Amino acid sequence: MRYIELGRTGMKLSHLSFGASSLGSVFHATDECESIRAVEAALEGGINFIDVSPYYGHYKAEIVLGKALRSIDRSMYFLSTKVGRYGKDGVNTWDYSGRRATESVYESMDRLGVDYIDLINVHDIEFQASFPGGLQKVAEETLPALVELRDKGVVGHVGITDLQLSNLQWVIDHVPSGTVESVLNFCHYCINDDALADYLDYFESHGVGVINASPLSMGLLTSRGIPAWHPAPRALVEACARAAEFCASKAYPIEKLAIQYSVSNPRISTTLFSSANPANVARNIGWANEEPDWQLVSAVEKIIGNQKRVTWSNT
Repeated sequence: MRYIELGRTGMKLSHLSFGASSLGSVFHATDECESIRAVEAALEGGINFIDVSPYYGHYKAEIVLGKALRSIDRSMYFLSTKVGRYGKDGVNTWDYSGRRATESVYESMDRLGVDYIDLINVHDIEFQASFPGGLQKVAEETLPALVELRDKGVVGHVGITDLQLSNLQWVIDHVPSGTVESVLNFCHYCINDDALADYLDYFESHGVGVINASPLSMGLLTSRGIPAWHPAPRALVEACARAAEFCASKAYPIEKLAIQYSVSNPRISTTLFSSANPANVARNIGWANEEPDWQLVSAVEKIIGNQKRVTWSNT
């Protein structure tokens, strides 16, 4: 496992890290005991960064993760959670107000059983972009509330997350230097879409660390195919399915290649994956510690062809 500093935070993160969304039964029903073992397997394999959100499973992911962390020394991991996006009784809600952001941090700490958060993120800011106040509210209200908590020592560092790279840049451009210390972007540094690479110079010039997420592109780069809710256009889905079949013919699972590709860029501090299965966690760690077959990467990129960098909206 390699450890790379996240921007200027001083936090050296494992190049593969654990996303706890699966613990919230986001993708399918999960067993709580197995979920806890998955967290333990991640830490035992050298992972030292865990990311979660109150949104995942409508608080369930934080609750289950909190149970897993009870028996683990706090110095063994860096912990990240989020504010702004929530859910209750199966209904999604968004609240990017400074008041709610502050309340949310303390609520998350209670669910997680910790007395501080290493990294607090504003979750999926593109949703606020469509609400009154737009991204200006994130810049002028949400982030200042989190910076105040950082100044008090309640949280260590402050970041923002989004699918849309342009939104991340807009917010960084409209807040004082040092406000945003990291960004979390997903589905933009994987075999079918490497658009995040275009922004690395920008983020580095502003001292902002980069977290990549979803190396399997939310299921596009898997042998079983996408879940029914996936928003990708049909042509992209079909191209990725052909790529998965080609990898299978070479006895090299596309999941393996996808994870290896996503962790290969040393300018990206870490790549998040999620699984509530401890065997899958151990397998992914093993894959991530190996160099990809770059000839196979090139072949897959050719199969994806003109669908490369085709994206979608998260809202």
